Amino acid sequence: MWLHFGAATQKEVAMLPLPKVALTASDYPRLDRLARAAWNRGNMDALLLVGEINRAEIVPDDAEDADALVRIGSWVTYRINWGASRRTIQLVWPEDQTFGTDCISVLSALGATLIGLRRGDKMPFFIGGSLDFVVIENVERSRSNVVPFRVPNIARAGRQDGDPGPTAA
Repeated sequence: MWLHFGAATQKEVAMLPLPKVALTASDYPRLDRLARAAWNRGNMDALLLVGEINRAEIVPDDAEDADALVRIGSWVTYRINWGASRRTIQLVWPEDQTFGTDCISVLSALGATLIGLRRGDKMPFFIGGSLDFVVIENVERSRSNVVPFRVPNIARAGRQDGDPGPTAA
């Protein structure tokens, strides 16, 4: 198998210590069940999530730095490979991910890499056979008075063509 190092060199990978990962006590049980069930179904990204869960420190939800952690519902601003382009996304449970929005599932390669990190952390991850780095620029906790906008997934409801069918005029 050939391994392509995106912007990372072999020397960078060998010298980069993994940042500490922490999960809140309320997220941990569901994350653990989700990752193991997905792994048993053959989801390869779930292996990364299982690994991160296994090395994570579990902290109380009201811990002093709990709001600084990337957790489910967090808005995360990050860069890939120290690039100039920044992106802000919300980390969500798989069932809350909607396509065309700024939501990333925790069960994706990037989502599994982000969970438990803090601002300033730099973490290697594989995507498309390439090793890259994600750098956390900012983490904000979702406000409790914000309701996520959900677009119904018509294809999941049984229609394969995305056509919702006839509508009243």
